[in-house]
Amino acid sequence: MEIVNTIHAPKAIGPYSQGMIWNELIFSSGQIPIDPITGKMVECDIEGQAEQVMKNVEAVLREAGTTLSHVVKTTCFLQNMEDFATFNKVYEKYFIGKPARSCVAVKALPKNALCEVEVIAVREK
Repeated sequence: MEIVNTIHAPKAIGPYSQGMIWNELIFSSGQIPIDPITGKMVECDIEGQAEQVMKNVEAVLREAGTTLSHVVKTTCFLQNMEDFATFNKVYEKYFIGKPARSCVAVKALPKNALCEVEVIAVREK
């Protein structure tokens, strides 16, 4: 296994890595809307936070040698299911390949984020 580590996504805020590569599969840790440059949460609405999350996921995948178009599964966490439609508008701009997905509402997310996304992808050949 190989650890994914990039300065273009937020540093892990606990005892985990940004992602792991096993053979041709890439597993990203959940990404929340932290700006990797400042290390601070993007304090805005669900749309702005979802945009930052997608950029963070994209950076982890790029470092691992793939792109969003090679994502096969996403798991999305929302603090409020009322944000589902707005979150989807951002999500569909990034995941045009329509990977399999789960999307659930949770009581709380780290740093009180409004959303979090983790993915499983394959490496580009």
